[in-house]
Amino acid sequence: MTTTQSPLPMILDEIEVVGVDRLSPSFVRVEFGGPCLEHFGVDDQPLYDQRIKLVFPGVPGGPPPSFAGMDESWWDTWLARPEEERGHMRTYTVRDIVGTGPEARLVVDIVLHADDHGEPGPGCAWATSAAVGDRVVVLGPRRGEQYGGIEFVPGTAGRLLLVGDETAVPAVCAILSQLSWDAVGAAFLEVPTAADVLTVQHPEGVRVVWLPRDGAAHGDLLHRAVLDHLGAATDAAPAVDEVDPDLWETPTYSSSGEDVDTATAVGGSDLDDLYAWIAGESGVVTGLRRALVKDLGVDRRQVAFMGYWRRGVAMRS
Repeated sequence: MTTTQSPLPMILDEIEVVGVDRLSPSFVRVEFGGPCLEHFGVDDQPLYDQRIKLVFPGVPGGPPPSFAGMDESWWDTWLARPEEERGHMRTYTVRDIVGTGPEARLVVDIVLHADDHGEPGPGCAWATSAAVGDRVVVLGPRRGEQYGGIEFVPGTAGRLLLVGDETAVPAVCAILSQLSWDAVGAAFLEVPTAADVLTVQHPEGVRVVWLPRDGAAHGDLLHRAVLDHLGAATDAAPAVDEVDPDLWETPTYSSSGEDVDTATAVGGSDLDDLYAWIAGESGVVTGLRRALVKDLGVDRRQVAFMGYWRRGVAMRS
């Protein structure tokens, strides 16, 4: 395996598959190794829902693109290449870092998630046949440098609410495994089938509820369970006419341009000590956002709503 010595303030380097585990019909766990991973990580906090990018080969079975010698213009340089040469870049969550130093391994859980026509995306297609020795490029945080990509910031919240469909299961499971032992709250995870229910480490005070769809409409079980948990039961997820495919609303950023410094709710409710982290299909997340912020009066500064994908819209790099 070849490596590059990147001058960039993050890791942009080649890694190699050292282990593959088919966790369930919808999840594949891939463990990567490589010299660059000795420096992978963030300072003074857990990784939680740390986002990274993987660049897959443009041609199945071929080599990943080379980023050797690239400077801060790497993005434009990469985009200028022909698609079959530049490969496919997709976003994932760090599930775990195993080991330290030169033996550090990056663990990523990949969702086998087809599009509306039943066709797998490049990441899904790659993961389905991933084998030891396969190589990709990772873009991720380098210890000692600012990187970003962590949205789970509960502060001093007394209760946690974690919500996601299958695309957010790796992130929620990573968060759960890193919470303090005295954390309190609930996590609701909607997955395609009962066979996709995974074993996850979590504090005793955080209830984990798996919601296998088994043919139900995407998001309906999740919407009902969350609102029931908050004391506002509903029959089904409402139809959402306008959905931002780039939905990303956190206490510090708003894809819709909302004022992130202004409170959106009056204090004094029984949800004042709640911190909610919700991710998945943008339409489902939009429905939950409206329910929490507009209907239940939760301050937008207490929530992070993230559209990981949008039904009918192709994923972009």
